[in-house]
Amino acid sequence: MFARAIAWGRANPMSAIGAGALILVVYIAASSSLYFGLGLIAEQGLALTPAVLIVAGIFFVLTFMSYVEGSSLHIERGGASSYARYAFDELVSFVAGWAILLDYTIVLALVASAVPNYLSPLWSGFEKHTAEMIIPVLLIFGMAIANIRGVSAGQLRTRLPLGLIDLAVLIGVIVVGLITLWDTDALTQSIDLGTTPTWKGLALAMILATVAGTGIEAASGLAGEIRIGRGALRSVVAASAASTITIFAGLSIVALMVEPVKMLDGGGSATPLSGRYIEKPVIGVVSRFHPDWLASGLRYLVGAMAVITLVQAARIYMLGPMRMTYALATNRQIPSVIGRLHPRYGTPYVAAAAVALVSGALAILDNPELLTAIFAFGALLTFSIANLSIIRLRYREPEAPRAYTVPFSVKVGSGRLPLPSVVALAASIAAFAGVLAFRHTATLVGVLWMGAGLTLYVVYRRSQGRPLRQRITIPEADLRRRARESEKGGFGSMLVPVFGGVLDDDIIGTAGRLAMEEAEEEGGAVIEALHVIEIPMSQPIDAPVTADRLQRARQVLARAKEVGEEYAGVEVATATVRARSTGEAIVREASRRGVEVIVLAAERPSRIRGGPLLGGVEPRAAEFVGKVTEYVTRKAPCQVILTAPPETDVAALIASIKNNPHVSVEFAEKEVKRLERMAGLTGEHDPVSPGVAESGQATRPHEHEADQSQVVEGEDPDDFIDTIA
Repeated sequence: MFARAIAWGRANPMSAIGAGALILVVYIAASSSLYFGLGLIAEQGLALTPAVLIVAGIFFVLTFMSYVEGSSLHIERGGASSYARYAFDELVSFVAGWAILLDYTIVLALVASAVPNYLSPLWSGFEKHTAEMIIPVLLIFGMAIANIRGVSAGQLRTRLPLGLIDLAVLIGVIVVGLITLWDTDALTQSIDLGTTPTWKGLALAMILATVAGTGIEAASGLAGEIRIGRGALRSVVAASAASTITIFAGLSIVALMVEPVKMLDGGGSATPLSGRYIEKPVIGVVSRFHPDWLASGLRYLVGAMAVITLVQAARIYMLGPMRMTYALATNRQIPSVIGRLHPRYGTPYVAAAAVALVSGALAILDNPELLTAIFAFGALLTFSIANLSIIRLRYREPEAPRAYTVPFSVKVGSGRLPLPSVVALAASIAAFAGVLAFRHTATLVGVLWMGAGLTLYVVYRRSQGRPLRQRITIPEADLRRRARESEKGGFGSMLVPVFGGVLDDDIIGTAGRLAMEEAEEEGGAVIEALHVIEIPMSQPIDAPVTADRLQRARQVLARAKEVGEEYAGVEVATATVRARSTGEAIVREASRRGVEVIVLAAERPSRIRGGPLLGGVEPRAAEFVGKVTEYVTRKAPCQVILTAPPETDVAALIASIKNNPHVSVEFAEKEVKRLERMAGLTGEHDPVSPGVAESGQATRPHEHEADQSQVVEGEDPDDFIDTIA
């Protein structure tokens, strides 16, 4: 079954997640929970720990069925939050999303905190307090940086197969343990239900076992990248059920045989798994194997695989809140500043930074039992909403196509009731009631978290004048730019590069009309007119600029100010900058000034010197726009509005330049000569003409052999773009 799933996963394109990868996401999340949670569960469940984990595994599978149906029905990132949106409304959707955000933050801290404990076979110093504080924080922030830079489906598909090695190692541990240490008395002789364990302890063990469930939410968050068919989805559910229940049941049985429950001198019972091995229970299991060389070898092997699995789980758990935050922000459930996308990588970097800070603080707190209980509060609330949403969608959207349907459904009323979802719903509600009854500190933290989130949601929606329950979305582009939260018809601040060409008036006019709309609404708007003077590589960047060039810059900016301020309520600020590259200067100034939009004329592509026959090759974008435009649109930290030049004959352009009173005679003569030369070469004109500081040398100094040697290895080639002749 696994072999077929992995083969299907590999057959998919690299932009998609296949069946094998999806199975491994679920497995890694589930197995990582055993590495840090088995001891906590055994502390409460004692000899009934295997039964507790088998029940937890069954609950895991039933809930996973609901998630698979929901993801196949509405293919959106967001998991339970997405299903609740269609089953109920935005308010219920927010409750589910906000609760699982709490869980992602906690489980990331738990996973990271377990890493130094499993490094201890290599060096005992990893278990010292300093290492237990530093290593988890470094791992959390490392995962945040890696996810901000972007994790593609291809990268996931490359690294996830390590989960197969982990599965093989754990199955090997189970097989060796069952063969060499089989002792049914160790499992049964200490059971006295109601006393050992107590009913409360059994309930708490059930609650703590839900920590494995975050893998379900993490897998469902990849819905937009999943590309598998109906049959493969059934295999995903079957393989996930088999692997989860096998390791849950098998490892807990071996653990209780190796470290059976013992009566304490002062009364009560305990297992060493909840004592000295509570932070590294799987190492505690293999440490009691015989002979000694086998135990020693397995300690190193299990430690290495645990660290690899925990690191992979940390990557998945950091990816989860970023995708969830993005989904909440695009649906206007939280302020868009929280879901803002990185200008270069297009990832929710604000959310990643916030999660890293909170998770790092929780890892330093180092109280896994409390964190697991708080986790259970959020997870059980989310699972209840998810199962209830699937049940409701069976009646609200009975005819909607589903690639996967929860089995064992019965006809009830106008729809078919999914019995596994009903059982999972009842179990999650009962366990949630247990959290409220037995874990008061966790309940208090959970209630405060949900109260803060609901307050944020209500205040934000009311401030936007939006209803609390209606769906309202924000385009992704709005999260990629530094724009105001509210929807506007214009822009309050914009950068307009001007070059002294004949299209400057049109560009400034376009910007003025957009800014005027903003000015009418907000009482004022600013256009920042920018003139770039390119300094050739043959000169220092601070080389003096000739008086003629400075005079030309002043004339160009004065004309821009005159045209722009003809529009009511619009102010034009002017600036001149020097740079090696016009495109780079525009992007840098837009980022530094925090403008909302760049208004730019799309210059024509330059001819490829030598043509393709002589090796001249340009990017595909160069077939439509020149290098300045291509660079700005690719690198800009905000929106870019391009104005297309009209098809005008060269004679008309020359006449307009000669009759323009705002340019010098010298500049007009140069422009006329350039246009006449361009007409002779291509019959076209180049509407954008970045200014080049006059040096008395060739007009394209970077194309000379002597200047090419100044290019530093690894330097961005876009720093050497075409300039005017």
